Amino acid sequence: MSTKFSRAVRLSSHVEFQTVQRRGRRVAARYVTLIGEPNAHGRDRLGIIASKRIGSAVTRNRAKRRLREVFRQTSPDEARQSGRRPFDVVAIARRELVDAPFEALSRDIHGALRKLRGEK
Repeated sequence: MSTKFSRAVRLSSHVEFQTVQRRGRRVAARYVTLIGEPNAHGRDRLGIIASKRIGSAVTRNRAKRRLREVFRQTSPDEARQSGRRPFDVVAIARRELVDAPFEALSRDIHGALRKLRGEK
């Protein structure tokens, strides 16, 4: 994936978020809760919720940047080759996400994504 987090890989409208939250499958992890649903767009898309419980605007933005970076590091070619269906994913950040070591955060999110997809 390119270094930019383009519109094609984002959930942007309220309706898209609501649809995933209503019909999607939920997986809780240490730093984040993921809600996901298969889509027909041909690629994974991400929406992020970072409520005021996370902290100030600066803290919430840091949490969102960290989530986008973990998602960006997931190779779309790798997903296509393994035959995985593309998902719409809503990530709900937890307070601990901001201070977590990046490697632990990445492992946590990738593990939750595997559970969400029904992989082992």
